Amino acid sequence: ALFDVVSGTEVLNNERAHMDQVTDLRLSLDRTYFVTSSKDKIARLHDTKMLQVLKTYSTQTPLNSAALAPNKPYILIGGGQEAMQVTTTSLRQGKFETRFWHKIFEEEIGRVKGHFGPINTIAVHPAGTCYASGGEDGFLRVHHFDEFYFKAKPYGDLEI
Repeated sequence: ALFDVVSGTEVLNNERAHMDQVTDLRLSLDRTYFVTSSKDKIARLHDTKMLQVLKTYSTQTPLNSAALAPNKPYILIGGGQEAMQVTTTSLRQGKFETRFWHKIFEEEIGRVKGHFGPINTIAVHPAGTCYASGGEDGFLRVHHFDEFYFKAKPYGDLEI
């Protein structure tokens, strides 16, 4: 819902963003949109002013965190199989990876492995040079982007 900050009254009531617990919310640098993650296995991009869902990124596992990459059209999301079920499955099936999605095309473009349990939080450096992830395994991992990340053309031959 959208509220008037002066009166406190509800101005607009829109669609439900997620069908389960919202686990993270991150604003874009210009504050015009934000990304959310949820236990319903979905991350969504929302318009800040009207709270409309702009894009949807569906996965096979519950999500705990989402982050926006500055200067690149990427969204990083992480989560994994619930902790109480982790001991009964292999690491590969738990899906404890940071997933990279193209913000505009809604396509998964890559994954980075490293954790032995669900990822609880992801943060991208403000300059966009690296990101950190923290998981239920107790580890904090800092991943520096390689040269290919900065030279990649996320829109193909289109120059923006």
